[in-house]
Amino acid sequence: MPDIDTYGDVRATTHRNGDDLLSAGLGLRGLAGVLASFADAVSPTPAELRRRAIQSSWKGIADLGRKGGFGSVYGAVPDVPGREYTTFAQLTGAMAPHRVLVQVPDGFDRKRRCLVVTASSGSRGIYGAIALAGGWGLPRGCAVAYTDKGGGAGYFDTTDDTGVALDGTRRRIGETRLEFEPASPARDAGIAVKHAHSGDHPEADWGRHVLQAAHFGLAMLDRAFPDEAPFTPGNTTIIATGISNGGGAVLRAAGEDVDGLLDAVVALEPNIHVEGQGRPFFDYGTEAGLWLPAAMASSRFDALPFARVGITQPPAWGLRATSLRAHGRLAAMLPARWADEALERLVERGWREEAFAAAACSTALDLWRVIAAPYASAYLRRPVGEMPLGFLYKAPRGLPGESAIRAAWWSDGAGLPPGPGIVLEGGTDLSMDPLLPGQMALEGLWAGQGDDAAMLRQAVEMTAAALPRGGLPVIVVHGAADGLIPATFASDPYVRWLRAEGRAPVYWRVPHAQHFDAFLSFPEFGDLFVPLLPYGYAALDRALAHVAQGRALPEDAAVRDARPRGRGMLTADALGLSLS
Repeated sequence: MPDIDTYGDVRATTHRNGDDLLSAGLGLRGLAGVLASFADAVSPTPAELRRRAIQSSWKGIADLGRKGGFGSVYGAVPDVPGREYTTFAQLTGAMAPHRVLVQVPDGFDRKRRCLVVTASSGSRGIYGAIALAGGWGLPRGCAVAYTDKGGGAGYFDTTDDTGVALDGTRRRIGETRLEFEPASPARDAGIAVKHAHSGDHPEADWGRHVLQAAHFGLAMLDRAFPDEAPFTPGNTTIIATGISNGGGAVLRAAGEDVDGLLDAVVALEPNIHVEGQGRPFFDYGTEAGLWLPAAMASSRFDALPFARVGITQPPAWGLRATSLRAHGRLAAMLPARWADEALERLVERGWREEAFAAAACSTALDLWRVIAAPYASAYLRRPVGEMPLGFLYKAPRGLPGESAIRAAWWSDGAGLPPGPGIVLEGGTDLSMDPLLPGQMALEGLWAGQGDDAAMLRQAVEMTAAALPRGGLPVIVVHGAADGLIPATFASDPYVRWLRAEGRAPVYWRVPHAQHFDAFLSFPEFGDLFVPLLPYGYAALDRALAHVAQGRALPEDAAVRDARPRGRGMLTADALGLSLS
């Protein structure tokens, strides 16, 4: 095995009789309900933490709402008994470990050996892709190998030196190996987050993480079925799939798969960057964080979801325009023109009208700053307590239920705070536009001068995709209305590049689909957008049929007729795609 295949002790568990692989026994109704409770709120068991982590991951990715069609129009959550194998793995040269996990269903199809390999979306924990990879692969008798690709909610608290053990429980440093142990952290330096503070550059290694998970998956199949070993790329179909950052990770793996490990790749709304083409996330994300609040003061946003609500109140939009004018970033003399001028600037920089509705939601939820701050720390390899621009994660003391909140960090956290019991501080002042200093400084790290800016841009260059081998089936699925990772900056240039280099990817650019299926349970969102997950399932069906049966890959135009459900229930006809 290659040098990226180093891992420690493996924890093996069985999941049957009301505790299965796909939903931890909750079923579809339980997944959609309130978060699973703990018998002892401050000391949950590993089984309870696992159940809630699986539920949180489903709820964070899929639309499980009554009108959303999951379980009736597409998808299902059957009982899938089986075994799990998980460990802390380490890439050669990396400072911090990460999680890999393999689910092997009892109904694994030994005659048609199939392994789905996936990476978590965003910076989520190990179950972060279960709604896509597990939801599709496990009911079909495939094993599923997961990697958190250097993210996850194994937060380390420098106030009491506690972190997360392999079983998900919080433990003190020295008691057992922890998911993340920062090197010699200062006391009360805040909450250490693996993605932001490991000293590694996780994003540069996303492809290696995926390939490592595939090798681990084969090794665990050997362990699960020793009489039928070895499981190899030659006798096991391996399909890589992921969504968002996970989608970018599997495309990165496709470009680094020099040994021909993968048989097909299906990437949904991938955060992918091609050198010299499109724009990397830190570029357009910091731009959006600075300029979109000002643009959203325009009346063109009045009817868009969340554009007039959010954690930053609507008056902030006009205040951002005023601030940018005071800093000489807007030229119009009349205040009535400032919002439109900000919007025009974004359009000149490549933003399209189709992305603004969902981008308004990301702005209202302050996602641009929340994502850019830890990414800057990762790019600059800053330890806990030394994040750039004064940013800091802290856990305020004295909160009601504080101990219970902390005990659930691993199961509930999305990998990048803020979240329950953790706040993001720094980058603010006492002005009427308190977030402006941090947003301007983050944008300056990309567009400015100085050693930090140069180091950050060099780190971003290390995330560029490499060209997949000729003949590897690649299907890219991206929502045309994606406002967090706009297709025009990511998938569009990636697909053009592949075709210019003689590759033949399939590209489904889905009308009316945006980045967050989970938001579709909100009426104002579900009325306007279609879910992306059913197209991911359909693309995986077609990828497997192509690899296993030799069926032709589908055409790009297969989803041209997609349309929002409106105020009614989602129907198969509204998806504009045959799911049979």
